[in-house]
Amino acid sequence: MSAVDVTTPPDPTPPVRVLLADDEALVRAGVRAILASEPGIEVVAEAADGRQAVELALAHRPDVALLDVRMPGLDGLRAAAELRRLAPDVAPVMLTTFSEDEYIARALDCGVSGFLLKSGDPLELLAGVRAVADGAAYLSPQVAQRVIAQLGGGRLSRSAEARRTLEPLTGREREVVALVGAGLSNAEIAAELHVVEGTVKAHVSAVLGRVGRRNRVELAILAYEAGLVTST
Repeated sequence: MSAVDVTTPPDPTPPVRVLLADDEALVRAGVRAILASEPGIEVVAEAADGRQAVELALAHRPDVALLDVRMPGLDGLRAAAELRRLAPDVAPVMLTTFSEDEYIARALDCGVSGFLLKSGDPLELLAGVRAVADGAAYLSPQVAQRVIAQLGGGRLSRSAEARRTLEPLTGREREVVALVGAGLSNAEIAAELHVVEGTVKAHVSAVLGRVGRRNRVELAILAYEAGLVTST
């Protein structure tokens, strides 16, 4: 009788690897505890400043880098810009508070993948990390409201301009924009629309070019402004 192979197959889904950077040890401990409570998320490195965060990201190549906006030396915004330049496979996400609205425009310029509130719901932190790791943009609903408010001009004029920007898009492309705004990954959008993931990627790439947006965060903001997504 031949031997039976009882080797346990490897888990097909690798854990989401996270780098955590904050100059306050107590904040890092709290965020680390929340992330550690979720199966499939692993904190691979911690940093107390932006320069150290960049160095550790280059060494460990995490999926997501959670960066405090304000840190000594190299702050989170400049660290995000460095990561986009040196390690584009690492998705930077800003940890922010409502008192830091003035940094929002700079963060968008750095090409961040998301905004999360330190004081937000722990489930939102976990959802945001997973969404960004899956290639989505993620805006905390409260942060989305502040992002829109920081973009300048009146709300009605921005809304009208956003709707005009989306007018050339097809109905399916508008659906994709709305789902990007809702924080869904390409795989989740594909499941929602009953298409293959490659089709979604093609739609997102085409839409970014047609509406003049650089990344999924800016596309998500456009979806909010046009009323395709509502924040609560």
